[in-house]
Amino acid sequence: MSKFWSSMVKRTEPYIPGEQVEQANIVKLNTNENPYPPSPKVTAAIKEEIGRSLQLYPSPTANELRETIGRHYGLSTDEVFVGNGSDEVLAFSFMAFFEPGHPIRFPNVTYSFYPVYAKLFDIPYEEVPLNKDFTLCVDSFFQSHGGVILPNPNAPTSIYAGLEHIEKIVQNNPDQVVIIDEAYIDFATESAAKLIRKYDNVLVIQTTSKSRSLAGLRVGFAMGDPSLINALIRIKDSFNSYTLDRLALVGAKAAFEDVAYFTDTVGKIIATREKTKDSLQNLDFNVLPSQANFVFVSHKTVPAEVLYHELKKEGMLVRYFNKPGIDNYLRITIGTDEQMKQLVKRLSEIIKL
Repeated sequence: MSKFWSSMVKRTEPYIPGEQVEQANIVKLNTNENPYPPSPKVTAAIKEEIGRSLQLYPSPTANELRETIGRHYGLSTDEVFVGNGSDEVLAFSFMAFFEPGHPIRFPNVTYSFYPVYAKLFDIPYEEVPLNKDFTLCVDSFFQSHGGVILPNPNAPTSIYAGLEHIEKIVQNNPDQVVIIDEAYIDFATESAAKLIRKYDNVLVIQTTSKSRSLAGLRVGFAMGDPSLINALIRIKDSFNSYTLDRLALVGAKAAFEDVAYFTDTVGKIIATREKTKDSLQNLDFNVLPSQANFVFVSHKTVPAEVLYHELKKEGMLVRYFNKPGIDNYLRITIGTDEQMKQLVKRLSEIIKL
């Protein structure tokens, strides 16, 4: 710790992402990336943009991309905000809607960036325990003094809370913003975007990293009442007017426009997820009911940490969280059919050791 560090730096506990291993033949199932490449229309749009105008600043308003996203969800441009990955959008949201001294609420098993941002921005927080089956205790999120943020489907548990539960939380926090972090929603039932024109206090945040195969491009977005979107724009423009470069803008726009490719790849991942779930259950794994592009599993006899290390020896990366309550679970990204067959085969061998 340096004497030159500010109080903000000193209180920060940085987020630790999943392992990124630069090694050939790794089966990488630890960071919930899409196993399929982006739409060919994405790469074509990026190539065209490279040869056209990189010497010019990108659009600070990103109106074309915002309009395209809005059209996809039946919203206007004024109801959409875009940023450099959903993590940046989340950070702007903490600054725009949560106040120091007013505790916010989020689940005690959740995306581990939430407490990082809360400490960074000096916002107190209350961790709401999940039920024993890892579902949300909906009533416990009512009447928050500072606001609510939760992922749906939840990470790392993979469990989806029905829209009726989300709406109850929104209804019972009329004077606070409720943020629904929907990084994995395209693998689930339905988005809370349907609630945006019904309630002015709900903000829905999504990403192009998972279902649209653009983790390397870094494009996230938020949807909500125009007053909420304007607050995010004010924060962005006080920080960096050009958060998305030209390649990201045209690539993300093309990804949203290629609906057929999106539908096909999402369908493949869901089908593989269900087959993987059946295979793991046949090996005596408890598999939580996933509506994400990953599964959260524990074995009846072999500890999760042992499975994690044994898989890593064989060049297979999965995510292990050494945290109370989930330290006997593995989060496994859904890859291709072939990758998941390899995983199941190796797990069956480890279990027999």
